Amino acid sequence: MKILTCTQGTPAWMAARLGRATCSRFSDIMTAKTRQPSQSARPYMHELLAEWILGQPLDWGTTDWTNRGTDLEKEARAFYELQTDTEVRQVGFLLRDDGLVGGSPDGLVGDAGGLEIKCYGAKHHVACLLGEEVATMTQVQGNLWISDREWWDVLAYNPAMPHLLTRVYRDEVYIADLSAAVDAFVSDLLAARERILALGVEIRPPFMGLEAA
Repeated sequence: MKILTCTQGTPAWMAARLGRATCSRFSDIMTAKTRQPSQSARPYMHELLAEWILGQPLDWGTTDWTNRGTDLEKEARAFYELQTDTEVRQVGFLLRDDGLVGGSPDGLVGDAGGLEIKCYGAKHHVACLLGEEVATMTQVQGNLWISDREWWDVLAYNPAMPHLLTRVYRDEVYIADLSAAVDAFVSDLLAARERILALGVEIRPPFMGLEAA
């Protein structure tokens, strides 16, 4: 694993993610409950290929909602540090050794843990409080897989509602299923890239100026 030091949300961070399967989208590759291939896998692949060709994200830019989420994430991270008496290390992007898969954790905790912050709206936050939000499972186990850490704290944070902090430990069986699904997806992705290159498409690679720690 490599840790890229780019700041999340910056052009360098966006470049690091382009054309790569990321933990936050693993649920588009394997369904969280059934662990079967997701029907969203093919559209997700098309999205990654389009970004790879264009050299920029398809959703380039920010909105009021993304800015609000960023502000709430800072507030939630400070809340977590106070509640757990720990310091969260912010990182840019975790990159698998082969450079084809990665993730953007909301923080690393100590030598063994990590943090995922979810600042949902009221309706989705209630689903978290009731334990009915399962899509995060693929993202969290994905981060545990990529980082090779032991546990991951998931903080559901809404300033107007009760907060929920849950510690998730490695599930080796789940990770084995997830890694197999992601590897199959990446294999198909690379094959599709070759088909596109054979068409003579000019690629605009943005992968430059990224530092690993």
